[in-house]
Amino acid sequence: MDSGHTLRAFDAELMALTRTLGQMGGIVEAQIADAVNALARRDTLLGRQVAAADPAVETLRNRLDEQAIVTIARRQPVAVDLREVVSVLRVSADLKRIAELAKNIGKRAGALEGDFHSPQLIRGLTHLAALVLGQLKTVLDSYAGHDIAGALEVWRGDKEVDDLYTALVRELLTYMIEDQQTISFCLQIMFCAKNLERIGDHATNIAESVFYVVEGRAITDPRPKGDSVNLTSAGAAHGP
Repeated sequence: MDSGHTLRAFDAELMALTRTLGQMGGIVEAQIADAVNALARRDTLLGRQVAAADPAVETLRNRLDEQAIVTIARRQPVAVDLREVVSVLRVSADLKRIAELAKNIGKRAGALEGDFHSPQLIRGLTHLAALVLGQLKTVLDSYAGHDIAGALEVWRGDKEVDDLYTALVRELLTYMIEDQQTISFCLQIMFCAKNLERIGDHATNIAESVFYVVEGRAITDPRPKGDSVNLTSAGAAHGP
């Protein structure tokens, strides 16, 4: 087999991997949006639909694993070609974890039924979700286009996600301290906010994968992190 044919075959296999990864990313993005909408509308049916999409994500993840292993064994790629294939495995792992976090959020739609309800806190959560979903969309586009600038924008933007998450948690703590009837609702929102913050971390992981593929090295600078809130000390500061 001539080298030109081998190169074309590898390119075709890599394109197939990229298409499958893009399909997986599209499902995961929809899961996040649907999960937050289900929570905001207390739509238990939509929340269950988020979980119902999980098998499709798992199927694509398994397909990517199999395709990547076959490509490595058959083509024995090196240097940037090997990084391309390895990055598919890394990004698909992050997407699978994001799907699980979205499913966790969708499950909370039913848990809010009959609870105290605050449109203001829901708006805070949806604002955080919009930011995180935007980060994910940007980094997946950056991955597809080998766009380091876009990836670094997401990488640096993790601080904004952290700051928004922390502000929401502090607001939730204030509600709970001032009115015990809000505790159940606020804890559910806090749980969902933490899941969104973790999704942001996985988007940052993908940004680092983009940098690794293009540059052939890891980002050495520490991740920009925002302010954090200590739940124990926050509660103690307000007294019993």
